[in-house]
Amino acid sequence: MVRKPLSNIDAAWLHMDDPTNLMMITGFFEFAEPLDYERLKTTVAVRMVRRWRRFRQRVRESRLPLRGPYWEDDPHFDIENHIFRIGLPSPGDEAALKDMISKLASRPLDRSKPLWEFHLVENLVGGGSFLVVRLHHAIADGIALMSVLMTLCDVDPDAPWPKPESEKAHRRRGRRVRALFPPAASFFAATRMMADEGRLMLLNPEHLKKRTSQARAFAERLARLALLLPDTRTILKGKLGRKKVVAWTDALPMEDVKQIKNAFGVTVNDVLMAAVAGGLRRYLLARGERVPEDLNIRAMVPVNLRPLEEAAKLGNHFGLVVMSLPLGIENPLERMLEVKRRMDDLKNSPEAVVGYALLEAMGMTPAEIENLAVQFFAMKSTLVLTNVPGPRQKLYFAGSPIERIMFWVPQSGRLGMGVSIFSYAGSVSVGVMTDYGLVPDPETIAEFIEEDFAGMLRMTEEMDNQEETPLAAAEFIAEEPVAETMVEIGERREAESKETTPAETPAAAVEVGEEAERDEDRCIAITKSGKRCKNKALPGSRYCRVHAHLEATDVPRGL
Repeated sequence: MVRKPLSNIDAAWLHMDDPTNLMMITGFFEFAEPLDYERLKTTVAVRMVRRWRRFRQRVRESRLPLRGPYWEDDPHFDIENHIFRIGLPSPGDEAALKDMISKLASRPLDRSKPLWEFHLVENLVGGGSFLVVRLHHAIADGIALMSVLMTLCDVDPDAPWPKPESEKAHRRRGRRVRALFPPAASFFAATRMMADEGRLMLLNPEHLKKRTSQARAFAERLARLALLLPDTRTILKGKLGRKKVVAWTDALPMEDVKQIKNAFGVTVNDVLMAAVAGGLRRYLLARGERVPEDLNIRAMVPVNLRPLEEAAKLGNHFGLVVMSLPLGIENPLERMLEVKRRMDDLKNSPEAVVGYALLEAMGMTPAEIENLAVQFFAMKSTLVLTNVPGPRQKLYFAGSPIERIMFWVPQSGRLGMGVSIFSYAGSVSVGVMTDYGLVPDPETIAEFIEEDFAGMLRMTEEMDNQEETPLAAAEFIAEEPVAETMVEIGERREAESKETTPAETPAAAVEVGEEAERDEDRCIAITKSGKRCKNKALPGSRYCRVHAHLEATDVPRGL
């Protein structure tokens, strides 16, 4: 029987598994139509199970001292034990779907079998289906697993029934799918060579002396991680239970994300991370938490260290950086620019390499020391936050078009929250997974992320209407809407779930009254386009903050 030892970093992810925090990547493919179950099984068998031996292997712990775990072929492997059909309980709506996915995300994989499962969920309202996937992090990291799953897909809607193919044909089809991914699989310019250098520096003091400049930067980042104080205590941190709950946002159009990005000279990642920070800020306020101006919470951010052409190689090849999210900044645009500044600092540092070296070192240590290292990470951060770029155009799985793809990252280090950003076919979705005892309503966070993003987009459009430059836009300040309380959110959701009735007041009269009230509060300046400014006037003034300098002349004119 063939046996292959796990790499040190793969072993680290295996041993981080805990009943209260499973090291398992959970996700789904959404289809607007029923998925053919027999074709699904054939596709997985031909394109994944036969292609990668790892999906036919189980993991075993060695009985010998100082020997780590290893992969061995499962003598009883049967694909029927890994692909299941589930009927969603009535009424088959989104709430029932989220509840089912939450239960699957809370259930450990069977270690007596290869560590993966697919669940075809049927009986949804509207006749569609969901394919829920569960894969252990010890098999590979998110980029590699995504690449494997993408090779199950087709670019053409009329692709034939899958059949065994040559290695050359497999590589050719894989290249066609990978060509649909964004040019850069990572926003960090780190490489595997740097990761190897980092590991040698950590484990071999003599090697550290030979690389003076690299060693200094590496040592500084290692010291930074070691000296970080425990993260700020909020309701998002605490003792974990076994029940996890999931939620996801509506699809955010990528063209809207890029509109904000281009207006302020930031990256797509900066925009989305700022929206996540804003959503968490609103959630704390809604739960009655105090959010001072200097409030920051830390996120562990996985960073890919492999070239895109090696994306389909199994195993874990990524590092971790610690990103401080500025929840205390009230203005969404100021918050985004601060996120950019902090991300730029991380990009220009070897912190991802340091994180990789630490994870690999953890896999070489006894279990007791590894547990201490896990507790170390748990103290330093509050959540795991990842951004994975997906295909830019629609793909087809087992003959059906994929409408949406979403994944949730494991909360390594005993953290109670994971936030995953995934882009696909011109839109972006944000998934939130939380510990039920800490945050029982991740859908509220998802809703707040949507609201914060909409606020940034609205402010960007207002700047565009005024033909402001990015520099002036950076100085634009707008009052952030007061977050709803949890009671108000519950009342609103209850009202939305009931059938609406016609209002007694004529709709036209209401609209005219609301429009007049809005005009009363608006800035009276005229922009270069000849339109009236859309911003709210400052208290006691007829002008907004951008046009306040016109108060002295009191002449409503464009800039």
